[in-house]
Amino acid sequence: MRILILGGTRFLGRAVAQLALDKGHDVTCAARGVSGVVPAGARFVPVDRDDPDALVPLADDGFDAVVDVTRQVSHARHALSALADQVGHWSFVSTISVYADNTTPGQTAADAPVLPAAPADVDGPVGPDHRWYGECKVSIEQAVRERVGADRSFICRAGLIVGAEDPSDRFPYWVRRLSAGGEVLAPGRPTDRVQFVDVADLAGWLLHAAGTRLSGTYDGIGPAMTREDLLAGVAAGLDVPEPVLTWVDQEFLASHDVREWSGERALPLWVRLPESGGLMDRDARPALDAGLAVRPLPDTVRATASWMTAQPAAVRQGGLDPADEAAVLREWQAVRDR
Repeated sequence: MRILILGGTRFLGRAVAQLALDKGHDVTCAARGVSGVVPAGARFVPVDRDDPDALVPLADDGFDAVVDVTRQVSHARHALSALADQVGHWSFVSTISVYADNTTPGQTAADAPVLPAAPADVDGPVGPDHRWYGECKVSIEQAVRERVGADRSFICRAGLIVGAEDPSDRFPYWVRRLSAGGEVLAPGRPTDRVQFVDVADLAGWLLHAAGTRLSGTYDGIGPAMTREDLLAGVAAGLDVPEPVLTWVDQEFLASHDVREWSGERALPLWVRLPESGGLMDRDARPALDAGLAVRPLPDTVRATASWMTAQPAAVRQGGLDPADEAAVLREWQAVRDR
C-alpha cells in the first residue's frame, strides 16, 4: 500500500510508519518535524497544518490509506477537505477520553455514551489538564464520518498506549520501580483493574485496518488485568524476583497527597474507585474480534526497558520518588500497627 501518515515523528505515528516500512509499504509522513524524525526509508513532507492548503499538494499522490492522530479540529478538517475524496481508507486515532461515563466497567464503543462535540470556538485541548481533549476528538470523529463516509473510515478510540518511546511517565514508572527492587508501594487492592495497549500492537492493528478496509468505531485497547498481574508481569519481563508489594488503601494515599494516574508525586496507572472504575476496564472483545493482536506483557516490558536504557534522556521522570515512597510506606505501616 501507499500510506500517508499525518504525523509519524513520535510514538504511535512513528510506530505505524516503522511497521509499515518493515512490511514493505510505501510510507509518506506529513508533519512539522519538530517533535522528532521519521523512520529511515519514509518520505518526509514538512507541512504546517495550520495552513488550510498545506496538504493539497499531496492529493494526487494516489494514497491507499491515511492515518491521522491529530487532536486539533481544524487540522482534521483541513486534511479531510484536501484528501478525503482521493484515498481509499481513512483511520483516525481517537481516545477513550471521548466517553461520558468512566464509572461503569465492561462498556464498548457500541453502547457507551460519549461527550458532546467541542464548542465551535474550541479548536484543541487547552491548559495543563488538556481541557476539551475528549470533546475535540468527538468533533473530529464526526467530521471523519461525515466527510469520508462510514464505509471507508475506521475510528480507533485508543486507551492508554504503552511501550517503546512512551512520552509519558505511566508505564515507564513501573518498569523503573520494579527494576530498583525493595519494598514496592502498590496502590489500592491487588484485584483492581488495569488496561492498556502496546504501541506496536496498536500500530499493527491500524495497518490491518487499512489493508482490510476495516470500518466502524472500536476501542483500541487490550484486555484488562488485575494490578497484581500487571506488577507480576513487569517483574517477569525484567527477569527480576517477584516484587515485595505493600498494598496501600486508596483513601490513605489521597489523604497523604499521593496523586492519581500521572505526574509529580503520583502513582501512575492508579485511579480512584468506584468513580473511575470503567476507565481501565473496558470490554476489549470487539477489538480482538476485529483483528487486534495483543502480545504478552513481558514482551512489552522488555521493549520499554530496552528503550529506556538506550535513550535515558527521553524518559519522563514522574511518579513517587524513592524518598516520598518510603515515607508513605512508613506512615502506612504505623497506621496498620496501631
